[in-house]
Amino acid sequence: MLFPLTIKLKTLSHLFLIAVVFLSSCNTETKMAISAENKTQPSLNPNGDSELALLMRDMYDEAERIKTQIKNEEEVTIDLDHESILTAHATEPEKAASPEYKAFAKAYLQSLESLQAANQLQLESQFNHLIANCMACHQSLCPGPMVKIKKLR
Repeated sequence: MLFPLTIKLKTLSHLFLIAVVFLSSCNTETKMAISAENKTQPSLNPNGDSELALLMRDMYDEAERIKTQIKNEEEVTIDLDHESILTAHATEPEKAASPEYKAFAKAYLQSLESLQAANQLQLESQFNHLIANCMACHQSLCPGPMVKIKKLR
């Protein structure tokens, strides 16, 4: 009598295991679909990404687009709210609250304004100035992204 019960328990445990695997794979696909739908970038940090880190990734993407617009002699468009670099929550809030960070951020915003006001002949040099401001800040406060930023030159 124990033998049929053992087979039933094994069968039930196998079915349960299959159901768990199936349901967990559906959950992953749902998360990926939501991420794609919201157009958010996946977290690169195991502890999650700060608002400022996500903003700077978006700023990088916009800079790539602007570089292409300049190369193709198209009108330069700015879509992001770059002013939020002054208020976005940072991974290390003490760095973003420092006078040094605020000065770098304001210099960046001024170079962005100069880029927007530039004529076609000035666009490339103003863009390079913008990227130089990014590099200066990151060299001083957060060197990790410098390798990626250099690609914008």
